[in-house]
Amino acid sequence: MKYKIEKNTVQETLILPLYSRKLCTELYPNLYQDETAVRLLDQIDYDFSQAEENSRSLMQRFGALEVAMRQNDLAFEVQAYLKTHPCAAVVNLGCGLDNTGRACDNGSCKIYNLDFPDVIALRQQLLPAGEREQNVPCDLKDPAWFDRIDATGGAVFFASGVFYYFLTEQVRELVQGMADAFPGGVLVFDAANRTAVKMIAKTWLRTAKIKDVGAYFAVSDAKSELSPWDSRLQVSSRGYMMGYNDLKDPSVSGFFRFLAKIGDNGMKMQIVKIGFGDRQ
Repeated sequence: MKYKIEKNTVQETLILPLYSRKLCTELYPNLYQDETAVRLLDQIDYDFSQAEENSRSLMQRFGALEVAMRQNDLAFEVQAYLKTHPCAAVVNLGCGLDNTGRACDNGSCKIYNLDFPDVIALRQQLLPAGEREQNVPCDLKDPAWFDRIDATGGAVFFASGVFYYFLTEQVRELVQGMADAFPGGVLVFDAANRTAVKMIAKTWLRTAKIKDVGAYFAVSDAKSELSPWDSRLQVSSRGYMMGYNDLKDPSVSGFFRFLAKIGDNGMKMQIVKIGFGDRQ
């Protein structure tokens, strides 16, 4: 039986990132694999004709490469943390139907997938929680969810395409609250500069009816801009298109590598890593 997704619903917003991850898997098989996305799309009853038509465009294919690199980079950082904290909490902030937590499972970590209640309700049907895993309904801006996380073995939090929807002040309050609640933990997420966020706003944020794009979270130099938020923060960043992978795979054209350099250097598309240390 297929699960039907209606047009113009909150659930529909989860389908397009899922489709992008499936497209990545098909276009760049040496760089990225998301078997969960491929499987889930087979289980969903939805009109994909527009997405399939869009997928033939050059920019849509480059967008899929962006998705692939971002997910790979975040997974790399999660797995790096698990090497020194094997029993840590792995927390997917704004998870949607993403399965990165389970893909990083080392057999002893605890996995938490956090999102709004209606998203988690759909996730429970399509991706029910497995062993050592919880799907947690919450509003990320409300710190009540901190109490749901068992961070006794450490905690690594990651957010993919999430903070573009937050005001800068909301990200700062969340980061400061996490520094209080999870000393020794790490938060990794993707970010970009103001120019890139304005471009994003024309597409992703339009559906959210956002007017004042300038108030939304954007970063050019993560270390200098975010470190002053709190003395406990250890901030670093790497370009997310080519900071972890040189993209010299045959599936990636020279033109796409050129665009990737513009993304990392011109748009400051980056993976930001924040360690929560003790107050100095």
